[in-house]
Amino acid sequence: MNALDRPLKIGLVSVSDRASAGVYKDEGIPALQSWFAAALSTAWESTTRLIPDDQSTIERTLVELVDDTACDLVLTTGGTGPAPRDVTPDATLAIADKVMPGFGEQMRQISLHYVPTAILSRQVAVVRKKALIVNLPGQPKSIRETLEGVKDPDGKQVVHGIFAAVPYCIDLIGGPYVETHDAVVKAFRPKSAQRPKAG
Repeated sequence: MNALDRPLKIGLVSVSDRASAGVYKDEGIPALQSWFAAALSTAWESTTRLIPDDQSTIERTLVELVDDTACDLVLTTGGTGPAPRDVTPDATLAIADKVMPGFGEQMRQISLHYVPTAILSRQVAVVRKKALIVNLPGQPKSIRETLEGVKDPDGKQVVHGIFAAVPYCIDLIGGPYVETHDAVVKAFRPKSAQRPKAG
């Protein structure tokens, strides 16, 4: 098997003091797992972590998922606002090789279609080695909106979701070839980077 035809390795990290302490049930990781089950048409596997809002813990977790577990994509949920304990973006930037500012810009643009407080989000995305790391919102509804984008009542795309660009980004940094179900989110690649659809 071609190394780039292997399953996509995804790290899912929920950052929450209360959920990690068992005060309430984490909803971010289950929401992401069900979204990927619906969205991806190629094979994938996930590794999950539920951790508190502590910068050194977040940094260690991200480094471990990329450097040791060899994840291609790491998604965090929670801890991206202006409150004192919201340090997920700070931890993400601290372990980055490259910053990908377009992701944060697009996530805020999408969320502003729904809530004016989207401007309070500090979500970032970075590349570390051969992995893309993206900070997502904490709420399942917001996670889905951010990944899929804004659609009109007829299902026409009004604002692209961030996941449309993720498969090509993973191509560019040396990860496996990822395809999606267009009805959920249509992955965009330049014609020169597209493969014939399987089946």
